Amino acid sequence: MDYRKRMIVKPGQKPGLKDVDPAFKGRHETHEAAAQDLERYRQKLGQLQALLYAEKKHSVLIVLQALDAGGKDGTVKHVFGAFNPQGTSVASFKVPTQIERDHDFLWRVHPHAPPKGWVAIFNRSHYEDVLIARVHKLVDEPAWTARYDRIRSFESGLRESGTTIVKFFLHISKEEQLARFAQRLDDPARNWKISESDYAERVLWDDYMEAFEDALAATSTRDAPWYVIPANHKWFRNLAVSRIVADTMEELGMTFPKPTVDLAEIRQKYHAAADEERRDKRREAAAPGKSGGKRLD
Repeated sequence: MDYRKRMIVKPGQKPGLKDVDPAFKGRHETHEAAAQDLERYRQKLGQLQALLYAEKKHSVLIVLQALDAGGKDGTVKHVFGAFNPQGTSVASFKVPTQIERDHDFLWRVHPHAPPKGWVAIFNRSHYEDVLIARVHKLVDEPAWTARYDRIRSFESGLRESGTTIVKFFLHISKEEQLARFAQRLDDPARNWKISESDYAERVLWDDYMEAFEDALAATSTRDAPWYVIPANHKWFRNLAVSRIVADTMEELGMTFPKPTVDLAEIRQKYHAAADEERRDKRREAAAPGKSGGKRLD
């Protein structure tokens, strides 16, 4: 199954989130059945990132959006933990500071775009300004509608500079969200994540779904596509995201750069004498009457 074809939001087309089953599992029925494929794609991600970092011709921006408890942090940990931290950055855009509010909404985002050779992961992103800002009426409709154009222009500029953009909406059901909130209550290691506002936001579920549908339809483009990932099953979410990112990066056709020195000359200059010394020691150790470098009398 080609997850990119199945899960992509076609430009200008509303995804119809009510028609997307958040519990979809593909051809795998269990986490155990998917484990081998997931590990294979994680290894592939690591290899592709090494090429990206060495070649320094491209960069990759991965955008993660979801409702609370949708799995953004888990995706960063379990999927993108395959990346070498040297060459990877993670940024999160939450409530803007006063200084950020005094600038245009993209002012705080651009400095976090990835340089050539790097992968940047946005755990929440500039899309908060057409989602939560819309739902909570922090800006009026003309303002958040105009921001779609600004976002498309921003991402188009990144694309022209060599950045490949992949955007994911991690889609969970309302029931699954409540179950994950309950798990946070029962797990002391995750109690700190509990917020009264998380529960209050559930009243606005339908408003958020409408905002997501409009944003995805308006900003999914050929060069910066959105993918709706069924995310009730965390293992399937990880598998789908890892495969889509790996397949996308593979299409960049990256190769390791050619060496800038004469390898034969370097080998002769610095390694030939050491290699000969090792060969002499092996010959001496193998000579008749010798064992472990001592005579046998």
